Amino acid sequence: MKTNVLFELLLFTLCAALSAFAQERETVDLWPDLAPNETVREPSVEASPGAAVRVTTPYLIICRPEKQTSDSCVIIFPGGGFVSCSYDDGGIAHAKFWNSTGRFSAVLVYRTPRPKSGPIYLPALQDAQRAIRYLRANADKYGIDPDKIGAQGFSAGGCLALLAAVNSETNSYEPIDKLDETSAKLAFSIPVYPAYVLDDGAKDANTNRGEGANVLPDFHFDAQTPPMCFLHGDADVYAPLGSVEAYKRLRKMNIPAEIHIFAKAPHGFPHWVDYPNTTGWRDRCAAWLDKMGF
Repeated sequence: MKTNVLFELLLFTLCAALSAFAQERETVDLWPDLAPNETVREPSVEASPGAAVRVTTPYLIICRPEKQTSDSCVIIFPGGGFVSCSYDDGGIAHAKFWNSTGRFSAVLVYRTPRPKSGPIYLPALQDAQRAIRYLRANADKYGIDPDKIGAQGFSAGGCLALLAAVNSETNSYEPIDKLDETSAKLAFSIPVYPAYVLDDGAKDANTNRGEGANVLPDFHFDAQTPPMCFLHGDADVYAPLGSVEAYKRLRKMNIPAEIHIFAKAPHGFPHWVDYPNTTGWRDRCAAWLDKMGF
């Protein structure tokens, strides 16, 4: 009898915990109807759980901390080469870390795959700007400061975090409603091994390790460009010189910036356990945000 009671108590506790956990997540569609240049509105197609390979209806996954002690917000832009969007291990896993620091977070599941023509990032940038506007317009609802919304992105998502940070004065789509009157400015950006930054490697890995390459003209580095923290591995096929050149641009503009280049670390180093020099990368991001007042 005691065993059954204990089992029921444990089951009740587990169910309550799962229920509480589930309540901390919600999804928000970004566009009231069709997203820009889309002709259908349909559920995402996934190659595996948490990895979307076809998204026509982009959305935000809202991730609230158990105890919110900060009024800043970190939007996560997952990677996937703009061919897929790895929103679970490349998104929610990182949101959980920010939640553990008391910060509100959200994961953007942006449109994929790449468009057949035009800039490979354009649909994703449209979704990113719309997501920033949504969070700013709903800051009171989520208990965040509208002027403390920043982004962290990985690989293609790192490219997106950089693009969104330097292009807030350039609208990537025609306004569709009142929400689009809201600013898409970011307060900070943390590009992690950003891809597609240099003209040597605009759509793929760098062919000459980025040597002698220039930052693509799509990165406008406008007057609203915020402070940034870059992390990159020096063994990355998407050359760390992309981060270095972007960092140099910021320094010329007297915008506070920090950069970490990890020796012998490859692309995607957060997913590997055999690079001991990179294990503290998350803590470096958090320490930087603390220093910057976010």
